[in-house]
Formats: sequence, structure tokens, C-alpha cells
Amino acid sequence: MAEIVLKPKGNIGITVEAEVIRPDMLVMKKMGEIEGLQVWQGSEQLPLGEFFDVELTGMGSPEETTIVIDGDVSRVKYIGKGMKAGKIEIHGAAGMHVGAEMAGGSIRVHGDAGSWAGMEMKGGLLQILGSAGDHVGSAYRGSWRGMTGGQILIEGNAHSQVGGGLAGGQIVIGGNVENFCAIRQNGGLILIKGNAIRGLGAEMTGGTVAILGSIRQFTPGFVEIGPEENPELGDLQLEGRFVKFSGDFAIHKNPKGLLYWKEG
Repeated sequence: MAEIVLKPKGNIGITVEAEVIRPDMLVMKKMGEIEGLQVWQGSEQLPLGEFFDVELTGMGSPEETTIVIDGDVSRVKYIGKGMKAGKIEIHGAAGMHVGAEMAGGSIRVHGDAGSWAGMEMKGGLLQILGSAGDHVGSAYRGSWRGMTGGQILIEGNAHSQVGGGLAGGQIVIGGNVENFCAIRQNGGLILIKGNAIRGLGAEMTGGTVAILGSIRQFTPGFVEIGPEENPELGDLQLEGRFVKFSGDFAIHKNPKGLLYWKEG
């Protein structure tokens, strides 16, 4: 078993791009080697030790390795990008792209996260105990295929375009979402326990989105199928009476997207 503790050295001004902060990149390295790993800040490459104090305990495989970030890293991007195993615990806010392209392991953020969290995620678990920004679990700019596997759990709110291009996996939002959640969704499942503003499921061709709260402006390309009691959506069992819709007929003649909206 290995535990690597990273403590931020004061406030970070210009954003740092730290793709190296993932278990398989730090495992089996000595403390000096970890401190010497290169990260980008603007146009400069600098050692990780410029921004973090490092503590190292034990040794182990990536699966047996936990990275603990003890402090606010809201100005640090790409933490856990592409990770396949192990754990990352962030005791503070996380920056943009946390968990992007991750394929396995788990990341838990004990605070808020920036935009693009879990973008094009393939597997694993990303848990955010606060709120998140735009584009959670979505596709890169210019791509149509977003998250394909894994699970994103957000206890708070999320901004716009959650699950853009979602093709697989599961996103659960404990609070509210803003605009165009599930845009271009073609697979997977999104559950919103709070409210949405507008554009929910716009351009959707497949997959499922369920909402327990209100929708301020309903997407016009959805057609009502009928009521359903206590729907079972994958491994999620919902309670109550829902209205089931299919869409988005505005962009497809025979869409397979399903929208469940809880009554009352």
C-alpha cells in the first residue's frame, strides 16, 4: 500500500496543468522523483515540487496507491486525467478537467470542481461532494462522443451541458442543472434530483435522462408516451409516478432517447 500526500504551497496564480497527478505516474517513485515531475504553468515547464510539498508512505502498485491532495487546487487542471487504477482524494476544491478520460479507479473531491469534470470518461468513479461547472462528462469541442462508461456523482449543482454527447455510463446530480443538460445524448443515464432551466435532452437520440424537479422551459421535440410508476432505470430504482417522453423528434425521425419527468 502506498499513500502520497501533496500539500499546495500557498495560492497558485496562473493555472497549472498537472496531468502527472495520477497513481500510475507517481507509483514506485522516490519523493525526489515525484517532486521533479514536470508540469506546465503558462508557457513554462516547472517541477511539481514548485507547487506542492510531497510526503510519501509505503510502496505498491497503482491499484494499491492513494494520492491525497490536502488543500485547494482549484487552479490545478487535469488531476487524474486518464487514470486507470488507484484513488485520489482531494480535500478542497478541484480545477478544470478533473478525472478527464479516466478509465478506472476513483476520485473523490471534498469540495467543488471546475468545468469539464470527467469529460470523455471511460470508467471508474468520480465523486464531487460540492458542485461542478459546465460540461460534466461531455465531449471535447468538435467531438460528438462524450462519456462512454463509469459513474459521476455530484452532490450539489452542475452548470450547463452536463453529459453533452453522453454515450454510456451514469451521471447523478444531487441538485440542479442549468441549460442543455443531456444535449446530443445517445446512450447512458443521467439522473437530476433537482431542477433544470431549459434545453433538457435537446438533440437527444438515445439513452435516458430522468428529472425529479421542475423544468422551466420544456424541450419541444419530445412526445409523451404515458405515465410510469416507480421506473427502474439500469441499477437505479426511482420512486413515484413519472411521465415518460421520447425524443428529440426535432432532429431525428425515430429517436430512441427517453425522458422521465416526475409528476407533482
